[in-house]
Amino acid sequence: MPSGAYIFGCEGLRLSEVERRFFASVNPWGFILFARNVEDRAQLSALTSELRAAVGWNAPILIDQEGGRVQRMRAPVWREYPPALDQMAMAGKNAARAMYLRNRMIAEELFEVGIDVNCAPLADVVWPESHPVLRNRCYGSDVDTVVEMCLAAELGLLDGGVLPVLKHIPGYGRAVVDGHKELPRVDVPRDELDALDFEPFRRLTHMAMGMTAHIVFPCIDDLPATTSPKAMTMIREDIGFDNLIMTDDISMEALSGTVAERARASLDAGCDVALHCNGNMAEMQAVADACGPMTRAGRERAERALKHRKNPTDIDISALEAEFRTLVAG
Repeated sequence: MPSGAYIFGCEGLRLSEVERRFFASVNPWGFILFARNVEDRAQLSALTSELRAAVGWNAPILIDQEGGRVQRMRAPVWREYPPALDQMAMAGKNAARAMYLRNRMIAEELFEVGIDVNCAPLADVVWPESHPVLRNRCYGSDVDTVVEMCLAAELGLLDGGVLPVLKHIPGYGRAVVDGHKELPRVDVPRDELDALDFEPFRRLTHMAMGMTAHIVFPCIDDLPATTSPKAMTMIREDIGFDNLIMTDDISMEALSGTVAERARASLDAGCDVALHCNGNMAEMQAVADACGPMTRAGRERAERALKHRKNPTDIDISALEAEFRTLVAG
């Protein structure tokens, strides 16, 4: 059965029989995990195995493990990291190496428990007005720095056997409200957005997967980028990102309508996969019904993305950890 054009979460630490049967019947393209799904290594390894067994193939399993505030796997079982922007300041001239090490160590912990996609790095340019929910997750306030750090993070993840997801296309840094609660609107001229906000993504179009931003740019459209055909055409053609595009969580309150309507609108706009995170069974069924299977173009992009999965390079993880601590200690 073709994969569905959606990525789903699950409710708890292990799959219920209801979830198992549901996932087997709708075959999501992938799964995403949150803190509610995380206890320890043995439990998490068992859960990722159960998810793949439910669909009968090596489906991608995603998580948001940026480090800092957005980190689903936490101490004492897993390493914790400072917010990215704070780490940049700590590491100074060694920021790129520290970013590589951070993501290589994150990848080591993810791969160990069967997680092979991380929703990072962030190519959003930080601004003085950036909302606090995003600000210190970002890597810098100029395009060159942001791109350099994204490339370092990407390499660290790939060397650890984990696929990165570039976010938030086409740029979320100017948001002054929390998109989890309301829709950001950025009324800035298109030429300024092209030169600053969109440019990092233009330089990172080689990355195999990207995630949309729930944000409105009136110079492009009055719809959020995730559900805007105009914005998605701009992303595909002007920015040039022709790899797999997944939505940010369609459960976020930035979007209007039912989750099924949001999911369908995102696919109609040009996204390949709708991301639904909260594990609510009724909502997932509605999303599956609304979305159906991936399009041919979506399947081709998905297959291309998964070809980037590889086994981790050999490392001395304790040596990397010691180097990282030295770099961020200044």
